[in-house]
Amino acid sequence: MKTLRFVHSRLPLFPRSCQRPAVACRLLPTSHRGQPPVLQSNRSLALSASSLKNWKDLGSSSHTEEEEEDGDLLEETEVEELFQQHVPAGIGQGQHRVFIVHPDVKWGSRKQYLTTAELMMAEAEGLVNTLDNWTVVDKIILSTKTPEKKKIFGKGNFQLLTGKIRGTPGVTAVFVNVDRLSSVSEREFEETWGVKVFDRYSVVLHIFRCNARTKEAKLQISLAEIPLLRSRLKNDMADLDQQGGGARYIGGSGETLYEVQQRLLKERETRIRSALEKLRRKRHLLRSQRKHREFPTVSVLGYTNCGKTTLIKALTGDSGLQPRNQLFATLDVTVHAGQLPSHMTVLYVDTIGFLSQLPHQLIDSFSATLEDIIHSDLLVHVRDVSHPETVNQKANVLNVLRNLQIPHRLLDSMIEVHNKIDLLGSYESSEPCAVLISALQQRGLDELKRAVEQEVVKSTGKQILDLRVNLSSPQLSWLYKEATVQDVQVNAEEGSAVVKVIISAAAHGRYKKLFESR
Repeated sequence: MKTLRFVHSRLPLFPRSCQRPAVACRLLPTSHRGQPPVLQSNRSLALSASSLKNWKDLGSSSHTEEEEEDGDLLEETEVEELFQQHVPAGIGQGQHRVFIVHPDVKWGSRKQYLTTAELMMAEAEGLVNTLDNWTVVDKIILSTKTPEKKKIFGKGNFQLLTGKIRGTPGVTAVFVNVDRLSSVSEREFEETWGVKVFDRYSVVLHIFRCNARTKEAKLQISLAEIPLLRSRLKNDMADLDQQGGGARYIGGSGETLYEVQQRLLKERETRIRSALEKLRRKRHLLRSQRKHREFPTVSVLGYTNCGKTTLIKALTGDSGLQPRNQLFATLDVTVHAGQLPSHMTVLYVDTIGFLSQLPHQLIDSFSATLEDIIHSDLLVHVRDVSHPETVNQKANVLNVLRNLQIPHRLLDSMIEVHNKIDLLGSYESSEPCAVLISALQQRGLDELKRAVEQEVVKSTGKQILDLRVNLSSPQLSWLYKEATVQDVQVNAEEGSAVVKVIISAAAHGRYKKLFESR
């Protein structure tokens, strides 16, 4: 009985009907009543160039695509139970006064060449300050030649660090600014320092957890937390082994406590992956519907807090978008309609922000969301050129895109946008193809729209044609519905007009079959 009490107090995986771990962050409601949904698949999406208002009736707000037709998916209560049931220990419990440790790697494969230790420390502070009730009480940059070792630092620096942490009053957690700590390192640090220890993986996941709104985001975060739960399981079972309980069989099942915990984790992971696969298939269906209706899709991506959402709001005039000046404010893919100079309607996709030094498991967990990037017609890479690490941020974004195996055609045609030029006074780019803008002040947007239009026409294979129509026939109204009408030159005497249109090859084929074969 003593052993089981210990398990319930330390391990989060046994189902407990009466209790759920408390979460310190504020979870926003998942209901968005009063806002129009995006891309409802049970309504017609046919648009003409002159009917953008109809698109807004269909929705270009902050609703995500997975909120429609959820009959075959997990219920909201089931997702919430998965999301809240097994919060990794220490992450979401109350306030934290954080001591930040940045290991400055002097050489080898883990050395960062495009940034400095000071800038990386500043980003780590930004991550902590993003969280409510988390404050930085002290910080230190320590050099290391052995980042792969259990204690990361050499003996002298580790003793120095331990003394400094123990001598700082009120410390409740240490944030070691590395992508991922091994379970052995985490256990060693917590035993030595006597407080919770976090790495970038766990801190970023907690930020994600605080910003999660939709089922898909919550499921993806729950999946990303599995490695953390496995790591904590190893440490807790090691504690239990010291008391002689870890290897005991329970309930006559022939399983040890560790084996039961591993099995429950595996069952949880299988359930989450199954639900995400259903959402993935649904996303594929919605993308197919957009393609069928020939809406060009433009994915707007970049480092976290670079201004993507502000830019999309400026391009579309979507009042439902509420940009926030914080890291990872956007966790879900949202789709918003806007018009280009030719009156062509395009769909701007707002994506999750990128960050340096994130383990591949975290990116893999959000693959269903990032998949939308691969299926775009065009990518727009937004950079915050006012940030001191803008070059390093660009390198990290490009590295993630390569790891996602983005098609070369998308990488080659990608438009690079230099945002926040209003913060720099006079700014001249060393990259001649970049588009300079201030999304907040709506400067440079016309040039950006022209660049987007040019690339969209090329990538989608659309044609710019002059078509002669008979005004007594439905040709003109058909073109307004199925193509982008740029200009109409009417010859009243002949009862005809020359219409300049941007039209896809498929739509042009339908047009010829309907009207030119008569």
